[in-house]
Amino acid sequence: MLKQRIITALILAPLVIAGIFFLPLPAFIIAMAAITLVGFWEWTQFVNASSRINAMILPTIMLGASIALLPTDPASLSHPGGIYRAILLIGGLWWLVASALAISYPKSADFWSKKPFLKQIFGLLTLLPFFWSILMLRAVNYDNNPYHGACLVLLVCLLVWAADTGAYFSGKRFGKHKMAPAVSPNKTIEGLIGGACLAIFITWLGSHLLSIEFSSLGQLFFIAIVTVIISVLGDLVESMFKRVSGIKDSGNILPGHGGILDRIDSLTAAIPVFALLYLWLI
Repeated sequence: MLKQRIITALILAPLVIAGIFFLPLPAFIIAMAAITLVGFWEWTQFVNASSRINAMILPTIMLGASIALLPTDPASLSHPGGIYRAILLIGGLWWLVASALAISYPKSADFWSKKPFLKQIFGLLTLLPFFWSILMLRAVNYDNNPYHGACLVLLVCLLVWAADTGAYFSGKRFGKHKMAPAVSPNKTIEGLIGGACLAIFITWLGSHLLSIEFSSLGQLFFIAIVTVIISVLGDLVESMFKRVSGIKDSGNILPGHGGILDRIDSLTAAIPVFALLYLWLI
């Protein structure tokens, strides 16, 4: 299993980075729409609907309608206002609510676990803001420098990967206090602290190497810390939904890794929160 995970990661990582940097914006939008649709398909397992195909109707319509109705040109995406700000705000608020649900699990499950439509709404709140937020980041300064937004997206990916790596090793070495034992017994407060420390360092280093400007060092630290915490909780949220649904992985599309949601669970939380803070609030 470990060998398979490593092989898949070695193939997948270069493809992801190449897609971020080398796909023109229209092709990037198509690729992200496809990934989002796969994510919705995997989410139908959490909904417990009578038919997974029927459960795909609403998210497919919502995604398609949003793409058809909202401008996707770089100028509109890179200066989020109006509906784009609403999407960022909804995404940020959802992850506060979702984090509270995960931390208070299993008590919180009494409210939503037997409500298929509510769980479908949770899927929309998870994946639609992720889709639009990553487009907003990718479009930043696109006309002047097509790679600047790609560097922003890569920076968030590096932040999340660093947080996961730091949390794994520090949690294994120092972990004693469980974050949410009913959801994921292996995640600890010590792991979160270790992951946050490494992620802050990688964000600082990456911002210099990738020429990403922050207004101050304090702004960088604040955005990195909040994004790390939310990304870790994002992982817990998907684990919570899988636990309630009685499944181990969201899919088997990625050998050794599971499904698309298993790979992007932290990013679905980190991307909207980072975009909200970087593009609007700060």
